[in-house]
Amino acid sequence: MSSTFGSAYSGAYDLLYSDKDYEAECDLIESLFHRYSKAPVSTILDLGCGTGNHAFAMSRRGYDVLGIDRSEDMLAVAQDRLRSRSDYKNLRFQVGDIRTENSGQRFDAALIMFAVLGYQVTNEDVFSTLKAARSSLKSGALLIFDVWYGPAVLHEKPSDRVKVIPTQAGKILRVASGQLDVARHVCDVRFRLWRLAEGQIVTEIEETHRMRYFFPLELAFFLNRAGFQLVRIGAFPDFAKDPDESTWSTMVVAEAM
Repeated sequence: MSSTFGSAYSGAYDLLYSDKDYEAECDLIESLFHRYSKAPVSTILDLGCGTGNHAFAMSRRGYDVLGIDRSEDMLAVAQDRLRSRSDYKNLRFQVGDIRTENSGQRFDAALIMFAVLGYQVTNEDVFSTLKAARSSLKSGALLIFDVWYGPAVLHEKPSDRVKVIPTQAGKILRVASGQLDVARHVCDVRFRLWRLAEGQIVTEIEETHRMRYFFPLELAFFLNRAGFQLVRIGAFPDFAKDPDESTWSTMVVAEAM
């Protein structure tokens, strides 16, 4: 079994999520800036940026973006994309642990997208991540992130999912299955991935991603303890809707106190 976001999985990551609408998500993020920020947003800290899809999209919109991720393999994909383009002067990436990150810069906003906060499965790691984010934000700055919504996870429960992605050489097949640990608010998601070419298996990998899901009161508690005021929890991507037992993902907006 490979480590989480190892080189093989990272190399297939953007193909696996090619149907994810990053531009629409960044439209939503910008709308939240305009609605909730008390000052203009020009600098963004993207925590757990992965291969940089949100960071690139926000950079194209004119924001100065610093992307942080602890996976060197994921960042290698982002850095390769960045090196191939000369028009992203306002975008940087660096390796770092979002639980302890201290860039020395104060940002107008911070993002923790694609359920990255859920990878912090202990109370200590959740608090450390939020506290580190607060230390990199100006007073009044916004923190925006999405997480799995506990009531919906417990109501709907994880199911087996199969995804097939055509490639130039053949296809990628991924099977995902989840197992709940209700006492710890965690779901262990087992990914098995095969890369096939000419009907033959070229690569076979397996990773287990331990994901935490959250409830409104604990989110408010963690945020307040880390120096934030909870502004709103909305459904994701339909943020205007209040989350319910059918809303697997929620988006959270908080303000740095």
